[in-house]
Amino acid sequence: AMVARGQADAMVTGVTRNFNMVLKEVRRVLDVKERMIGLSILLAKGRTLFVADTSIHELPNAEELAEIAIQAADTVRKLGKTPRVAFLSYSTFGNPPGDRGEKVREAIRILDQRGVDFEYEGEMPPELALDPEARAAYPFMRLSGHANVLVMPAIHSASISTRLVQSLGGATVIGPLLVGLEKSVQIVSLGASVSEIITAATFAAYDEGAVAEG
Repeated sequence: AMVARGQADAMVTGVTRNFNMVLKEVRRVLDVKERMIGLSILLAKGRTLFVADTSIHELPNAEELAEIAIQAADTVRKLGKTPRVAFLSYSTFGNPPGDRGEKVREAIRILDQRGVDFEYEGEMPPELALDPEARAAYPFMRLSGHANVLVMPAIHSASISTRLVQSLGGATVIGPLLVGLEKSVQIVSLGASVSEIITAATFAAYDEGAVAEG
């Protein structure tokens, strides 16, 4: 309520309550600007990857996948990087066929119609998105380099993949960060560490600056 009334610029919460409960309460007083997503940042082997949606849309349809890509790309650009978006899937450009893959292909068609100003391609497995040398068999690929924004087909794959990488070690996962509210709010996990809270607070302060400028 303090953030909504302008008595505070941003908020970090969630240490003692679960994510869904906190988000429900936050949505009572704050509106979504255009679209809201969860964005995780993966730091590994000298690369910075952004993964979406990692906390909001459980089984996004084609329109939602397109919106997730737009919001993620916009956020990545505000963080000073040039977004190259890959829509990930178990399938590669329709092979093997399946319902989730078709949702991704429809999202690509939606972005084509909108004429967005960032690179995107899909659907594809991670190795094709991250390794340009694996693309010899796909000369039509529209990405100019390895993808740095990975749009997942569902929240399950997004959450499992980021947590698996983090659990195996050798990588740092930040987030999920909440993006898209009219004010800057970050919801950390139950029992979050001091380091995680500080990271969330830092992003909350940065995001509030971006919201104010926008």
